Amino acid sequence: MARTASIRVYQNTPAVLFGSTTVAASPNVPASGVPFPSLKAPVLPHHESFQDRAFSTYKFEGTPAPDSPLLSFDDQANGFMFSAADNFPVAKLAVGADNTLSAGIAASVTTLPAGFTHQSILALGKGIGTTYGTWGSALMALGGKHRVPNDANDTLNKLGYWTDNGAEYYYKYDEKLGYTGTLLAAAKDFADHGIPLGYLQLDSWWYPKGSSNTWQGNGNLRGGEYTFRAAPDLFQDGLAAFRNQVGLPLITHARWVDPSSPYHSQYTMSGNVVTDPRFWEGTMRYLSDAGVVGYEQDWLSDGAQAQYNLSDPNAFVGNMAQSAAAKGIDLQYCMPLPWNYLQSTKYQNLQTSRVSGDRFDRDKWDEYLFDSHLAGSLGEQPWSDVFMSKETNNLVLSLLSGGMVGVGDKIGEVSTTNLNQAVRGDGVLVKPDTAIVPLDSTYLAVAKDAQAPMVAATHSDHNGLRDAYVFAYARNGGSQPIGFSPAELGVNGAAYVYDYFTGKGQLVPAGGRFTGTVSDGSYYVVSPVGKSGIAFLGDAGKFVSAGGKRISQLSDQGQVRTTVQFAAGERSVQLRGYVPTAPKATALSGTAGPVSYDAATHLFTVAVTPGPGQKAEVQINR
Repeated sequence: MARTASIRVYQNTPAVLFGSTTVAASPNVPASGVPFPSLKAPVLPHHESFQDRAFSTYKFEGTPAPDSPLLSFDDQANGFMFSAADNFPVAKLAVGADNTLSAGIAASVTTLPAGFTHQSILALGKGIGTTYGTWGSALMALGGKHRVPNDANDTLNKLGYWTDNGAEYYYKYDEKLGYTGTLLAAAKDFADHGIPLGYLQLDSWWYPKGSSNTWQGNGNLRGGEYTFRAAPDLFQDGLAAFRNQVGLPLITHARWVDPSSPYHSQYTMSGNVVTDPRFWEGTMRYLSDAGVVGYEQDWLSDGAQAQYNLSDPNAFVGNMAQSAAAKGIDLQYCMPLPWNYLQSTKYQNLQTSRVSGDRFDRDKWDEYLFDSHLAGSLGEQPWSDVFMSKETNNLVLSLLSGGMVGVGDKIGEVSTTNLNQAVRGDGVLVKPDTAIVPLDSTYLAVAKDAQAPMVAATHSDHNGLRDAYVFAYARNGGSQPIGFSPAELGVNGAAYVYDYFTGKGQLVPAGGRFTGTVSDGSYYVVSPVGKSGIAFLGDAGKFVSAGGKRISQLSDQGQVRTTVQFAAGERSVQLRGYVPTAPKATALSGTAGPVSYDAATHLFTVAVTPGPGQKAEVQINR
């Protein structure tokens, strides 16, 4: 095979971009030559990759899927990531018997045309989180994507209501109310509890499916889409009319196209998906006119796949993304394969991906946390899937994703106690800056012992002060010891570790380590002891107590100074912190009540109320 090759290095980034371009059309067979690059990699003891199955579940050791990135690391968590940098649907990563890494094109592509270029990327890092970050940032730069802010729109910024598999109203409704009437009643139920919803998701029940052309569908898995329009027997007045009734932005689900669908004769197709831009333009126009703000493409690992060649997969997801962007609609991938995650770097409006199986619960936690590292490093916000609001651990973990949070409660079963710890009075989520992921030390432990406990963390940053949030649980079916240092969380100096569920805490000196025993889920807030000698924990009534939507500003130059953001109608917020002696609190804006101080625990609380702009500015000192 006649080809040219390139190697590109970066001045300030430990990454290398390899490129190979065919000079003339050539058969894509091994006899055509050795793939470029072909790298003799160091033999490192640990490896992680992602499987060619729904949600691309992580795995340690074993042969990587051809479209997966490969992470290799040593016992100090230093290593490299290697992956395709383009042509993601048909990329073929391979590891030879002599540990040679190569990057080629899948055998489903029989001919490489003249001028065809394939790129791959190698990123190195000291620490697993750092390596993921370097690799992901490099791919985003190549694809032209910027990291999606975790409050980019209502679906990310506010609590949602979901009707997918595992939710109360998945292919089920109150027969006295009808389907749409049931959802109207559900939205009202949340509002009546003082927790307004930010959006509503409509799952696959909303459109007709199968050869029966009914919302229930028929055949295997109820069939694919017959037409991608609201089922008339459920939405008698149309989707737009329902959107106006419920008063909420909508996310709509999609699957593959049924073999009986008229779309096969109307549009250009590949497999059971539409590649024709006319379909996508018309579909996104219809959705936009009906008040839809999010399009969820499901079944990407199953029925919703194009034929794997150099054009069709890109036409499928590319025309989808382009037409959606033109109408201001954001995308979510569900059941993604590894290449779908990587492909997302080409589309700014691909904002979220489901990273774990249907109905979020304990058996999905591992997959959710490890796969969130893949999604988050590529600029997406990971999504856990639906759960019920009474499930405290599920709520905390989903909230710590920094992305979507959506529940599927039955009418009358909303847990206001839990949800009020996750949202403000306007439904805005109080969450961390980034997605929760396993610590580097957890990667090392799990790579060596499949039953090692989970310790995962995320954080909120304010002017050089970092509050960290740690979720830990046993993975052996019982109880296990865990430990972490504030330093490995990015919390500098001495820190106070507060056990949110028990209400107890512990001061950890600079360079020290916290240890404990966990079983089915423990949650810790880790706050730095600032120059004032105070560890400011934030809002005592919120899981993510120093989240930016509540604590909008925070500094400590010898005294704690913080700005507390209120929703309209919120009257008071109780702040909490640790200090060796009773502190004083002064309101610079709004009001601050008397400080309550426990001399035994050294914890204090003070209630503050808003001033102008729904804010309170408070100064706390010893």
